[in-house]
Amino acid sequence: METPQTHSSESMSKDLSELLKEATKEVHEQAENTPFMKNFQKGQVSLHEFKLVTASLYFIYSALEEEIERNKNNPVYAPVYFPAELHRKAALEEDLEYFYGSNWREEIPCPEATKKYVERLHYVGKNHPELLVAHAYTRYLGDLSGGQVLKKIAQKALQLPSTGEGLAFFTFDGVSNATKFKQLYRSRMNALEMDHATKKRVLEEAKKAFLLNIQVFEALQELVSKGQENGHPMQPTGELRTRNINRSYEHGPAPGKESERTQRKHTDMMPSTPLVRWILALGFLATTVAVGLFAM
Repeated sequence: METPQTHSSESMSKDLSELLKEATKEVHEQAENTPFMKNFQKGQVSLHEFKLVTASLYFIYSALEEEIERNKNNPVYAPVYFPAELHRKAALEEDLEYFYGSNWREEIPCPEATKKYVERLHYVGKNHPELLVAHAYTRYLGDLSGGQVLKKIAQKALQLPSTGEGLAFFTFDGVSNATKFKQLYRSRMNALEMDHATKKRVLEEAKKAFLLNIQVFEALQELVSKGQENGHPMQPTGELRTRNINRSYEHGPAPGKESERTQRKHTDMMPSTPLVRWILALGFLATTVAVGLFAM
């Protein structure tokens, strides 16, 4: 007769990648059913929110990659150490300089929820490095897969240059074939030596990563609702977009009246309230992760 313990043991005998997919199924379904999934595809996203998301991602990836470097020779992480292919900190620095200018480090905000996420990553890396793979797999594979869809949509919706400025985060120059790379990553991850108890802890950590992401976006929503960015009133969307478009014309003629009309028309299409816009943006990180996990 099969007992609950027997069933649990058989379940834990599956590959870690499959267990992660099953464990995050509920949050994936939630992401699929958010208004964000439908509205983002219509291009209904504001540059303000996109910039703030990028800033928080910078702090998150800086912490994650600091702990990855700390544990790159540790057997519990070394097999999935792919800095040239996956690491995002440098790409995010490039994007932030594009959006905020050369003084971006003094401009970007770091809400308490983002700090909490960062603290968790440092705690895991220093005290429980065997759980670091949950954060790395959830983030990197999600960005590599689902992020490519969001890249094209964001580029069109925000009128970003076709040359890719502002979207370096989504560009993985070190990965020539995403499908083959994901297969390699999964096989390396599945080969990690891990007992059943550790697997359970990794699955719980992956769920916690999703929760931390959601809390980050709730904090950013509050920041936007107060009309502030790093403690200062935020610039109008049109002004920011004009600044970035002008930057793309540094070596050529500035856009004319027709372009200005296009900018105004695009701005008018933006959702009119912070709440509506953040309903769209709230699913950004979770959607990227969820799409990535289920696209493998």
